[in-house]
Amino acid sequence: MDAEKLQQLKLFIQLCKANPSVLHDPSFAFFKNYLQSLGVHIPPPANSSMKDEQGHKGADISDTNDSKKSSSSDDNLDEDIVESDVELDNSNIVQPDNDPAQKMGDSSVEVTEESRELAQELKSKAMDAVSEGKLNDAIDNLTEAILLNPKSAILYATRGSVFVKLKKPNAAIRDADAALEINPDSSKGYKIRGMARGMLGLWEEAASDLRTASKLDYDDEIQVELKKVEPNARRIEEHRRKYERLRRERNLRKMEHKKRQRAEAQDREAMSVLKDGQVIGIHSTNEMEAKLGAAKKTSRLAILYFTATWCGPCRHISPVYTTLAAKYPKVVFLKADIDEARDVAVQWNISSVPTFYFIKDGKQVDKVVGADKNSLENKIAQYSSS
Repeated sequence: MDAEKLQQLKLFIQLCKANPSVLHDPSFAFFKNYLQSLGVHIPPPANSSMKDEQGHKGADISDTNDSKKSSSSDDNLDEDIVESDVELDNSNIVQPDNDPAQKMGDSSVEVTEESRELAQELKSKAMDAVSEGKLNDAIDNLTEAILLNPKSAILYATRGSVFVKLKKPNAAIRDADAALEINPDSSKGYKIRGMARGMLGLWEEAASDLRTASKLDYDDEIQVELKKVEPNARRIEEHRRKYERLRRERNLRKMEHKKRQRAEAQDREAMSVLKDGQVIGIHSTNEMEAKLGAAKKTSRLAILYFTATWCGPCRHISPVYTTLAAKYPKVVFLKADIDEARDVAVQWNISSVPTFYFIKDGKQVDKVVGADKNSLENKIAQYSSS
């Protein structure tokens, strides 16, 4: 070998050492084969190795992410929905009064005309005391009036209005309840209770009482009070509706998830009774119904083949049927001997063998009578692909 070619060979060897992937070039196949014949291990192409590795890693990461997302989504279904706070205007709320309950009248007492008149006089004194700012005096007068005439709704409602002025909402609510018990249509009873509930921040209850009061007897003061409580009542109602909707949607998703899990479990159970690529022997109607039910659940074509040991054509076609089962693994191949599974044969009115019934979605769609291999395979191909 002349010196120039020897030098070129040396340079080529150096190139192979620096980058062994050049040996995968088709033009160097003869040299690569020679090296391999000597037992030399040639590294795989760097790019394809990297691509394979990246592709493999990418698939793993994607699968993991999908799995995590699915798992996270399923886990979230069991978590309770945490409600955010509602932004309300609480500037008119007062501290609840915890004083002992005020004196209430005895409704069983017989009210005389004289008692009624005295009670009315005490009520007038109370109104004068209110106009003079003597609210506690007004309470005392109204309490005496109530004891004299405990069957007057207006006396309770009036004392309740004074308790509202004293910023004692719980006392006012007790009087309003008493007034409404005597007269369920007491506009003032609903009005006072609505105002007192508003002072306690019971916005929805307050709005309901004030709306009822307005329907019974409209007055401007009720409208003023409604403007105070209705914005908060609406916010609470909207907030509640929002979270009720979210909970309904969450419950629907949980139901769908459970439904999907049940369906998947049923599919797995159905798959467990089917044998891909094999012929399944049928010995009873229960067994047949289980296999046909599994085929229906998995949307598979089922073929029910009736045979007999004494049947010559059956002995000819049976190996073909087994071969077709291997060829069409997603088709359910069933086989019943009419002498062993008499109840199955009777149910299907078998008059000759071999007979093949084609069943989709639990219904017979076709049949083949006789050992016609071509007709059998053509129909399998037709119905398994549709």
